[in-house]
Amino acid sequence: MKFPKQTTLRKRCVLTGNGVHSNAPVTLTLHPAEPDSGIVFLRTKLPEGGTRRIEAKWSRVSTTDLCTVLGDSSLGSVSTVEHLLAALAGLGVDNVLVEVDGPEVPIMDGSSAVFVAAIDKVGLRTLSAPRRFLRILKPVRIEHGRSFSELRPADEGFSLDVEIDYPVEAIGRHRKAIALNPTTFRREISRARTFGLLRDVERLWKLGFALGSSLDNSVAVDGDRILNPEGLRAPDEFVSHKMLDAVGDLALAGAPIIGHYSAFCPGHKMNFLVLQALFADRSAYSFVEAPAEAASQIASGFADFGGFAPMPAFAAEIN
Repeated sequence: MKFPKQTTLRKRCVLTGNGVHSNAPVTLTLHPAEPDSGIVFLRTKLPEGGTRRIEAKWSRVSTTDLCTVLGDSSLGSVSTVEHLLAALAGLGVDNVLVEVDGPEVPIMDGSSAVFVAAIDKVGLRTLSAPRRFLRILKPVRIEHGRSFSELRPADEGFSLDVEIDYPVEAIGRHRKAIALNPTTFRREISRARTFGLLRDVERLWKLGFALGSSLDNSVAVDGDRILNPEGLRAPDEFVSHKMLDAVGDLALAGAPIIGHYSAFCPGHKMNFLVLQALFADRSAYSFVEAPAEAASQIASGFADFGGFAPMPAFAAEIN
């Protein structure tokens, strides 16, 4: 794990695109934020010029049917947050105000690549406050049919082991495991695009969903065929995207995780439910803080989390 001190962006960055479900244009602005503010979404252009702040926390999740949605749609919500949150978590960004003028984060190319490029362009700023981590103290597991999602303790850092198994020849069965850090996130999973079966996309179109889905932002599969002319970005792109979604969804824990995540055929709902189960058991986790003396060893840049032992910040809490 990286960064014993908290981080934010050096300056704001602006991205524009369309929502994958509404196909409506949306502008997304990432603003630097103060220490301990976390990731907060600011919905603008609500009725009568209203705005609403929504914390990127598991307790703010309202639905996970087609994507991860934060907030109440009747008051102002933000959907498809997972790819942006994955980029922020994967690059170690702790504090950001995410201003979005529509109900969806733009889908961009269906991965985290555009968000990573925008963050890299403006750079990160190290803050004075020590970073806080969420340490997994005992296994927590959620099962649904043959699927499962599990969080387990680890001595340091955060690692993922994800397996998928689709009864579709072009996708099939794949398994991938990585230790997450900015280097592995960029190289291994940040460019993995969302994917779907052609028959499912056509069904969603008829229901008024996925109106912005196209071969520009999704990998479309029909039986044994990949319909995108360029093919896959990597042989393991399908399982890598499931891993990317997990990084984004688990960022809703509110702090970087010290632990191990494993899953078989996971989805947004399973990722949310394992966080819900974790926070329902006060003995399953604790928050810990990087000690000041370790943080002070770094004037700028980043150091491996393995170089120091985290200190308890306070007992387990419920968000």
